[in-house]
Amino acid sequence: MTQKVIIFDFDGTIADTVDALVTLANRLALEFGYVQITPNELALLRNLTSREIIKYSGISLFKIPFLLKKVKSELKDKIKDFQPIPGIKEALIELKNQDFRLGIITSNSQENVTEFLNCHELGYLFEFIHSGVTIFGKTTIINNVLRQRQIKPQSVIYVGDETRDIEASKKANIKVIAVTWGFNSAEVLLQQKPDFLIDHPSKLLEVIKNNS
Repeated sequence: MTQKVIIFDFDGTIADTVDALVTLANRLALEFGYVQITPNELALLRNLTSREIIKYSGISLFKIPFLLKKVKSELKDKIKDFQPIPGIKEALIELKNQDFRLGIITSNSQENVTEFLNCHELGYLFEFIHSGVTIFGKTTIINNVLRQRQIKPQSVIYVGDETRDIEASKKANIKVIAVTWGFNSAEVLLQQKPDFLIDHPSKLLEVIKNNS
């Protein structure tokens, strides 16, 4: 049997960074020319797809790579203050103990992710961390990682908290577990038809083992 590879998104899936990212995005709104997010609007945005959020914000698509670069730079000084999603550490350790291969594909920087993992003694769990500056090009990044590491798509399950994670996984022909503890709401995630939808990290192992 081919050993399963579980690839995780980072922000909102492993690290509890969503509130900090919203605060940072609001602070950078004027500089990058998009609207700030009020608490009421945040509830609305959680029910929109990633593409709808970009349209709603009014930000130029050409500015997004520069915004992401700025956000990653600003997060560098704060990364030690963030905590793992409650229950995710135990779930990751359990998956590793069950001999699953773990990796991360993220829009955050490899440096930030590595520092976070080391702070919480999680670094040894992951076989690889791949950072790519993209919003809707995640499929290409996934395909590149699979090709470079000679991983067959049918052996992979992706775990993410946003609609774009589902979209990218489907285009890459890999199964996807959508998680409701990150940015997007359960309702909008479900509309994108993930292979699985879970509401707590403790359910990861059960879902993955049943599909190995």
